[in-house]
Amino acid sequence: MISAKNVQVDRGARTVVKHATFGVEPGRCIALVGPNGCGKSTLVAALCGDVPIAAGSVQIDGLDVSTGSAGELARRRSVMTQQTQVAFGFTVREVVAMGRTPWRGEASATDDDVAIGRALADVDLLQLADRPVQALSGGELSRVAMARVLAQGTNTLILDEPTAALDLRHQVGLLDCVKARTREGAAALVVLHDLTLAADFADEVLVMSEGQMIAKGSPEEVIRPSLLSQVYGVEVVTVTHPVTGRPIVVPVSPMATVASPTSLGSNSRAI
Repeated sequence: MISAKNVQVDRGARTVVKHATFGVEPGRCIALVGPNGCGKSTLVAALCGDVPIAAGSVQIDGLDVSTGSAGELARRRSVMTQQTQVAFGFTVREVVAMGRTPWRGEASATDDDVAIGRALADVDLLQLADRPVQALSGGELSRVAMARVLAQGTNTLILDEPTAALDLRHQVGLLDCVKARTREGAAALVVLHDLTLAADFADEVLVMSEGQMIAKGSPEEVIRPSLLSQVYGVEVVTVTHPVTGRPIVVPVSPMATVASPTSLGSNSRAI
């Protein structure tokens, strides 16, 4: 569980996150979206306790991140950052096993092999388990990082653009893994740039712009052309997914030929 109240983060003289207040409850998957440079990754770092908070508070499962030790935090939240780098020739399995480090000496350490095996299977890495990570593609390495997060076995997942390097199949597979963990009671906050994926998988969407939360609600409430066009500075339309009923976001190029409403589909909504 994540509880953020009036969080402010400063970078020098500049405030990059202002008055962020929201919660992520167990069993929920929340998507955090917004344009480049709006403060998403800084907010994620603050939620994890990796950058100091100038004002407000963040709690993970009731523990204040500003006072909790590294070990206490690591047993409460798992974090996937945008950059994944491994300097030495560890195998995939060895890197995933690093996710179990916070549990050394704890009773749950006996579950290491089960947790590692499940994580490898969940992200489709069993066949690569003994391969050196330096021999992997960028997308494969991203899946290794996700498997390490899953193996850590915490009740809170914080993922910063986990699908960025993945092909379509593995994007869907990774987010299915996240949803499976939330169905088991985990709380998940996922930063996404793909608004259609966010609408399809998230229970709730938070929109940031210029360091502030400007909208939060269900995908149907938040994924709206007028709001997205304002936030991203590009005209968009949305159409309804024929299977899920969730919004699909389609940008409109300034050079595009204007289409009639019927050509967009009867379920489309334009500005």
